[in-house]
Parts: sequence; structure tokens; C-alpha cells
Amino acid sequence: MAHSSARSGSTPSPARYGFSDAERARSQLIAAGWWSESGPVPAFAEVVAALSRAADPDLALLAVDRFRESVGEWDAVSAELASDPGLRGRLLAVWGVSSAFADHLVAHPEDWQRLRSSRARGPSSVEEYTAALLSAVGAEGGTGEPGTSDGPVAALHGTEATSALRAEYRGLVLEIAGADLGAVVESSLDAPSYERVAAALSDVAVAALRAALAVAVREVGQEMAAARWSVIAMGKCGGRELNYVSDVDVVFVADSEADVAPATRLASTVMQVAGKAFFEVDAALRPEGKSGALVRTLDGHLAYYRRWARTWEFQALLKARAVAGDPELGQRYEDAVQPLVWTAAERKDFVPDVRSMRRRVEDHVPAELAERELKLGRGGLRDVEFAVQLLQMVHGRSEESVRSQSTLDALLSLGDNGYVGRNDAADLVESYRFLRAVEHRLQLRKLLRTHLFPAEGDNETLHSLARSLGLRSRGKQSAGDVLLAEFRRHGNRVRRLHEKLFYRPLLEAVSKVPTAAMRLTTGAAADRLSALGYTSPEGALRHIEALTSGMSRRAAIQGALLPVLLDLFAETPDPDGGLLAYRKVSEALAETPWYLRLLRDEGVVVERLATLLGTSKLVPEMLVRAPEVLRLLADSPALAERDPDEVATSLRSAVSRHPDPERAVATARSLRRYEMLRVGCGDLLGLIEPHRVFRALSTVWVAVLEAALEASARDVAKRPEWMNDAGVPARIAVIGMGRLGGAELGYGSDADVLFVCEPADGVEESTAVRFATAVVEQVRRLLGAPSQDPPLEVDIGLRPEGKQGALVRTLESCVSYYERWADVWEAQALLRARPVAGDGELGRRFCAAIDRFRYPADGLDEAKVREIRRIKARVDSERLPRGADPATHTKLGRGGLADVEWTLQLLQLQHAHAHESLRVTSTVEGLRAASEVGVLDADDTDELVEAWTLAMRSRNAVMLVRGKAGDQLPKQARELAAVAAALGYPAGVDTGEVMDDYLRVTRRARTVVERVFYGEATD
Repeated sequence: MAHSSARSGSTPSPARYGFSDAERARSQLIAAGWWSESGPVPAFAEVVAALSRAADPDLALLAVDRFRESVGEWDAVSAELASDPGLRGRLLAVWGVSSAFADHLVAHPEDWQRLRSSRARGPSSVEEYTAALLSAVGAEGGTGEPGTSDGPVAALHGTEATSALRAEYRGLVLEIAGADLGAVVESSLDAPSYERVAAALSDVAVAALRAALAVAVREVGQEMAAARWSVIAMGKCGGRELNYVSDVDVVFVADSEADVAPATRLASTVMQVAGKAFFEVDAALRPEGKSGALVRTLDGHLAYYRRWARTWEFQALLKARAVAGDPELGQRYEDAVQPLVWTAAERKDFVPDVRSMRRRVEDHVPAELAERELKLGRGGLRDVEFAVQLLQMVHGRSEESVRSQSTLDALLSLGDNGYVGRNDAADLVESYRFLRAVEHRLQLRKLLRTHLFPAEGDNETLHSLARSLGLRSRGKQSAGDVLLAEFRRHGNRVRRLHEKLFYRPLLEAVSKVPTAAMRLTTGAAADRLSALGYTSPEGALRHIEALTSGMSRRAAIQGALLPVLLDLFAETPDPDGGLLAYRKVSEALAETPWYLRLLRDEGVVVERLATLLGTSKLVPEMLVRAPEVLRLLADSPALAERDPDEVATSLRSAVSRHPDPERAVATARSLRRYEMLRVGCGDLLGLIEPHRVFRALSTVWVAVLEAALEASARDVAKRPEWMNDAGVPARIAVIGMGRLGGAELGYGSDADVLFVCEPADGVEESTAVRFATAVVEQVRRLLGAPSQDPPLEVDIGLRPEGKQGALVRTLESCVSYYERWADVWEAQALLRARPVAGDGELGRRFCAAIDRFRYPADGLDEAKVREIRRIKARVDSERLPRGADPATHTKLGRGGLADVEWTLQLLQLQHAHAHESLRVTSTVEGLRAASEVGVLDADDTDELVEAWTLAMRSRNAVMLVRGKAGDQLPKQARELAAVAAALGYPAGVDTGEVMDDYLRVTRRARTVVERVFYGEATD
């Protein structure tokens, strides 16, 4: 609107320069000598243009008008503004932001010269600031620090002293503000960083305290200065990150009891002088807070901190810094309290205490202001500071480089050392700087303590605030809208990262590790490892050294993780094996960029990984080849609740994209490895129920088998001898047998199958069989190729004629064989037959055709029952491995898998013709059905189901623990403890109890087997 009005006139209007009241601006500019009827006076065109770049041109011009009337030599000032870009930028920028500094310059017009380029110094040193303030009250001379026996004493006192100090202090802050803001108006000026500005403000505050000391000595008498005492800055002043307007937190310490009384008098006077001249001095962080003594001896401080201090008080001591008074005493104070700070994280409930304190601070923010609170609200400055301080206190025990009093220095060090992700640290630094800059600009307006962001509808304030930060409009967004969007972006990012870091589960685990144990290579560490249960502490230390050696970021992160992992491994059955496995996994994944970041940021991943590595040999072996599963450890539903059918569909889809059968099967193997590892992890962690484990393993095996069959069929069909107009010569169905048919596979199970084919229309049977045989041979070759994964053994020993029979038969040939030649055990084997891959319709017809053999119409006669019992007895005696213990052999032992399965299968052969619900391939479903139809007692059913499930789980546990299949429960105590852990027993359980449980369950099942299967009478 301003521009349109400007275009309508014949001469330039002040409106085009951003002034909202053009007529008032015109009169003020003319009065200043910078405007004529034809527009800006040429000599002052740059000055008017600079005014237009001020955050609030109207505010700046009002300050010009007021200052012009108060200064005695306006023409000289005006001429220098025109000739000195530095002065122009600094002075007009300050006037465009701060009405309070406009007031100061009206009251002290000579201070404009502080901003001249010839004089402007910007942020300076504590010593220079102190000298300026002491000079203001005539406190020159003295050989010691202000407030000490040989320090300078002010010549002025009372109101005269505080007025002089206030004026000089405000002038020094004006210099800092000019340097801070100047680049907004004059781009040629260098803009100091937020850190430099905050440090300069802190240095001025320290200088102010020292000057106040000189005045205090003048007020109370120089004899008081003989007391040895020191002023300790806390909070933002201690960290050299003070605001333009802030209380200054301090603690006072005396050397001896004799020094307490005079030091208390001096301290009280300093607080009064500073409160009138500069800022409030807040001593509430002292021991016992406001109810405690204002001054204590160093010993008194230490006694309090050792006995009574709460967690937040150690957090406050992070920033303790001696700034005034006796420097030697101040240094002793720092040296004495620092060890207390860096062991505070060992306190009981330390991490929850810090988190609770942050929540209490947040809860005190009024709900209607919470979104606008820069300091205390969600996504505000305290979110950054609390997160950084918590990380410092936990990790600073062993890493001295993070022990900085500055929030940003500490954050950058935490990032450099790997305790915070590089990107997270950089994002937090950027957001913290932005929020502090906003806070500074808000406070400059009236030099009042405020942390409240303007309300969304306050467009005028938002606009000027945005411009003071160097933000301008973007497209259709006004500068105020840009600022609002940036404020929300930074606030949301801070909150997200605060919650990620502040509530990181690993922090609690790290805090519980004793400080001495954080130093991983000392002799004390070896003693502690031994006490934790490591059988070879020296070997463990070698692993630790290999993981943490060097100065790399990776070594730093490992140094933070290992103290926690060592404790976690100690809670597993095999701490030494877990640490070795962790080293192997870490070395194998050393170049995987997200690996250590995931462990650092996700505490649950660390805890679960330690459990897995200290229990299982199979998991680490597979993990180095399927590391993506690690990500799932942070997400229980993703780890444990994936639908097996969805897995199978995904696997087949991925494999179908590879025309080459070798690549297709390699892809299938890779996906099977991922799924097998996922299921194994969920199983070991107790997140997946046993029946879901069996089904998931069976489903992925079937998917691999089907993928291999489809790829092989496509490949074989391309061979010259099979290419013809009729297409593929045969349909092939894969019939699952044994535990594959029952969908009850374990981690090390073979796949028992039959292959059935049927000629395509117009194809000779012999041709179809030869084609199908070529396909099956390729399937077996591809799946049977050597691999580091658990084997994919396709067992076709249950086919007609067994190992002497053809690899593939037609449906008619199979039926003919079963009609003429099949023994009773072959009918028994067919009980678990179901179509699993290939041509589904052919598979269903096969199963329908064999129903009359596996569910004989009249059941079994006594001769066949005796034959089955005889075969079972022979299997028990001949197939049990030499030296195996029949009591603890999960497959062939007493009450084991074979006992239960043969018992059910005998019942199915006897009764399935009459009870359709018995016609199932699953052992557990079959047992439940037998109970429901009344051919098996309910209690017997429960005994058999419990024994079968325990045997299957134990067999799987052995595979997970050893990394290779095995049917015998281990005898070695550590292996048996690992099996117990895999079965869900609590840590430290007596392995004798585990074995007793297994023997009791299987003994009861064996009693049922002897009565039901063998027909033996029992008491």
C-alpha cells in the first residue's frame, strides 16, 4: 500500500522507505536535515536508505527525532552518520530495535560516540569492561582484585555510585548491541555470533559484579575487605551465555568461619548495589536455597553437597565459575565441587530425577502461553539445556571433553565424541542459536526480562522482530510469517530431539555403571569383569581395547556403549561369548553408517542385542549377513507380529523379478535369512508364541521352495529339448510331508516333500515325467548348494519306493503304487501330506486321492496296529544315536516328538474315517480334535501337547544356542543355562530345575504314550 501511494505523487514519499505515517516521517526527516521537498537530501540519501532497513523504521526515526533535540551538536552527528557506515549501521539498527536505548541516548547523548567506527570495539574483555566500570566510580588503583584487601575502592558511594555504574553499564551493553545488530542495516559490517554476544554480556556482568564489590567496600568500610571470600557465578553467567536482561545467579563462599560475617555483609551490599545499578543478583542456588546462609565456608558447601544436595543442585554446579573476590579461593571451590558433579550420575534415580525436574518446570508454564514460551515451554531453550546437561553428567564422568560450562560447546563436544548424532547436534545448535537470538531481540526492545514470543496476530511486532533477525519476506509470505514459520520449525525440532536424547533409555543404563567402570582398560576393570561373571577378564579387555582403540568417532561411541553392554552381557548365560559376538558383529558392520547410531539412540536395541548375543550363536552368525533386522529390535510389532502369509507373498514377488534361477534362489535365501533371523530374535526375546514360530518358519520354507520351483521350471522350459508349441510339458505339485506338512518346522528342520506331476494336454506321460524330473533335480541342486545359513535340505525319502523310487511320479502312478504296494507306515506318512507349492489344483487332487489310504474306511485291524507298534519300537532302538540319553533326546527320547506324533497318527489311522475333524496335518490340532471327538482323554491331550511343544521349543533353543541343529539337550552347564534362557526361564535359574521340568513333562507324556499307543495297562 505504501508503494502505491508513493507512485501516485509527483515526488518521492517517505512511505516508500517503509515509514507507516508518511507525513509525520516527512516532518521528522526535514527537521533532521535529511529530506527536502524533492525527496532525500543527496548528502543523506544513504542515511535515509539505512533507516528504511532498520527493523522498525518508524521507531528508529522517532529515536532520531528525540536524540536530535537532546544532543548539542546534531549537525556533527548527522554528518558522521552520512560518512561513517559503521556508525550508521550500529546506531540506526539499535534505534530500530530498542526504545530503551533510545531513552539512554537521550539521557546520555555523548554515548553515541561509543558506536563510531573509530571507537567501536564490539565485544571486549572482562578486564577492559571492569576498568571502564571502576573508572566510572573512581575506583582506580589497588594491586588486587576488587573486594580483596588490596583491591580498588570506589570513590563514589550511594546514589551517586549506582547512577554512574548504571550509565556506564548501559553504555557498555549499547556497544555490544550495536555490534550485534549493525549488520541488519549495513551488510558490510560483520555480525558477531550468538556465542560472542552472550560471552560479552556475561563478561560485562562479571565486570559489573567486580565494580559493585568496589562500591560495597566503600559502603561498609575497607576493613571488611580483609575477609577471604569469592563470588561464584552460576547459570548463564557461569556458562558465559547471558542474555541482555537477566538475573545473575551467584553463590558466595568464604575461606573460614571468621570470614563468614564480613563476607556476608559485603555480599548483601553487592547484591543491593548491583540490583540498583545493573541487574538482580540471585543467590537462591546456594545450599538450602533462600532459607540457607548467604555465605558459607568451602567446607560448609562441601559438607552440604555430600550429605543433603538434591540432583538438580549438582546440575546447577555444572556451570559454577569463580568470577570475583579471592581468585585462589574461587579456584579451590571449583576444584572441590567438580568431582561431585561428575559422580552425581551414580546417585539412585539420577536420570528420573532430572527428567522429573524438567517436567515440573514445564508444568509451571501457563497453558495459554506454553506455545509462545521461548525459555520454559515445549521446544524451548530449557529443552536443549536439560538434554545437554543430562548427557554431560552421564557421559562426562569418563569423557572430560564434554565438561564444558557452555551449552553449545558441550553440545558440539557431545556430537564430536559420538554421544549425539552429528546431524542432531548440528540441528540443535542451529535451533538453540535461533531461539537465543529471538530472545535477545525481544529483550532489547525495552530492556526488560521477557521470554514470550509475540502472539500470532501481532503482525506489527512479528514484522519488526523478523527484520531485526535479518529475515525478510519470501514470495507471498511476509517477514512476520517467515519468522512465525521458522519459530515453529525450530521449536518442533528442538522438542523432537529433546525427547529423543533426554528420554533415551540408554542414559539410565549408563548412569548405573560406576564411574570407575567407565574407564575400560584399567586393572580395576579386569577385577570388575571377573566379579560380573566373565571367565576370561583378560580376553574381555582385549575385545574392549580392539573396539575402543584410536581417536575415531566410532571408538568414542563404543566407549560410551561398552560399560553398559558389559553389565548387560553379565546378565546373560555367556558374557564372554556375548562380548566376543558383539566384537565380531561390530567389526563386520564397521562400515554400516547407522549401526552404532542405532545402538546409541535406541536403548531397547542395546538391551535386546545383549540378550541375543549372550544367549545365541546363531543370531550373530546370521546378523552380519542380515543386519537390517537390528532395526526391528526397536519396534516390537515389526519384529514379532508380521503375518507369515504376507512374508511369503513378498518373498515370491521379489524372487519373480529374477529370470536367472541362480539369482532367484540367492534372493530367496537372503529373504529367508532375514525372516529366520527376525523370528529367532522375537522367539529368544519371548515376543512370539511357539505355534507362531513353527508356522512362520514353515511358511518361509514353503515360499523358498515355491520360488525355487517356479524359477527352475521357467529355466528348464527354455532348454531346446523342451521348447514346443504346447508350452510347459507338465504341471508339478509339491506335497509337504512330515513337519513341513504339519506347518511345524524348527530352525534346523529339513523339508520332507513328494513331487507329483501331470502331463500337459497332448504331452506324453514319459515326456512330462522327464521334464518334471529335470526341474526337481535343479531345485534340489540350487537349494542344496553350500551356504553359511542353516541348510535348505529337500528330503524326498518318503516318496513311493523310498530312496529307490523315481524322483517324480504322476498322480495316477502314485495312486497305483499306494493301492498295490504301500505298507502301513507309508499310509501313516501320508497323514501329514498337504499341497505346499507348485500347481495347487493338482496338489489338492493328490490329497483327495490319497484320503482313502490315510483314512482307511474300516480303520486299522489289529495286525496293522501291531505292525505300527513294532516299527516304532525298532525306530526307538535303532535310530537313537549312540551315546544319546533317551530321557533328554527331544526327537526320539521318552515322551519326545516321535512318541507324541506316532500316538496321534495311530489314532488318526484308527478313527479319522469316522471323524472328519481328525483329518488335519498339525500335531497340536490333531490332539485337540482327538480329545473333542472322545478318542483321547482331555488330560492325556494336555500332557501330550505340553510335552510336544516343550520338545519342539527345546530343539529350537538348542539350534539357536549352538548355531547348529541338535536333538539332545546339552549337559554342559553354560549351554544348558542358555537353552533355559531361550525357553524363557529367568536369569540365574538353577539348571537342575530346568532339567527337572523337562523330565517331569516328558515322563508324564510317556505314561500316556505307553497306555494309548502301546496299549499297556497303567496304575
